[in-house]
Amino acid sequence: MDKAVLTTDEVARHLRLKPRSIYELVRAKRIPCARIGGKWLFPRSLVDAWLMQNTDLRALAARPAAPPPILAGSHDPLLDWALTRSGCGLAGLPGGSLDGIDALRDRRAIAAALHIVDPDSGAFNVPALQAAMPGQDLVAFGWAWRTQGLLVARGNPKKLRNLADLRRRRVKTVLRQPAAGSHVLFMHLLAEAGIRLTELDAAPTPAFNETEIAASVREGHADAGFGVAASAGQLGIDFVPLFRERFDIAVRRRDYFEPPLQRLLAFARSPALAKHAEHLGGYDLSCLGQVVLNQ
Repeated sequence: MDKAVLTTDEVARHLRLKPRSIYELVRAKRIPCARIGGKWLFPRSLVDAWLMQNTDLRALAARPAAPPPILAGSHDPLLDWALTRSGCGLAGLPGGSLDGIDALRDRRAIAAALHIVDPDSGAFNVPALQAAMPGQDLVAFGWAWRTQGLLVARGNPKKLRNLADLRRRRVKTVLRQPAAGSHVLFMHLLAEAGIRLTELDAAPTPAFNETEIAASVREGHADAGFGVAASAGQLGIDFVPLFRERFDIAVRRRDYFEPPLQRLLAFARSPALAKHAEHLGGYDLSCLGQVVLNQ
């Protein structure tokens, strides 16, 4: 049983101090104590209360709450499958790459999935992260190289080969929402090809993930859409490859070492994920797990 009253040596051990430091606190009348029978005695309950009163809680109060176990940002069929099969405990919240960065910055998600090409340098994801979260502790690692292109109906009835073919007014094209990495890339490629978005026959309602854009084409709501090869494979439609991009996952450094991210990475290195990536098509896993940003 813990003693109710401590001696000088005992209170020194309790506070992880040297006895000399205790005597200095006594002389300065900064620690609760009583001199009885020529010995200094320290009521343990009062010492603990004194310790709490003198504890600086500002750092603790300033520490932000831990983010929820959510992986926000861009949608990827392989990542979506891995979140379910790995048992990592992360919930996917697909939307767009820019939305994912916002959620990571605002601590509404523990991680963000993104694929944003920098139009000036051609680099992937790192410039966007550094611009949105300057000076913050971040780790970003590769998930996969993906092939982006045109999702078209079986047999490619419109005979589409490139973006210039979309300028034909009878090619109904479904777009992604503006915050999506695919839309950012699509706009970049249109600019490189000298095509204005207004020149396309765009569907009035955007698609909010890769599966939705493929479904719009398969169901005949659009003739084409811009997305990843894996989505075409999933829904049994055809695909015209146009661009190779790197898909990354960003997380704060301390959260990178937490069990959810480590379980996901461990599963990502398994033969099961490699086999499923091959089944979906359009993936190159050579960058998987490679740290591309550590700031």
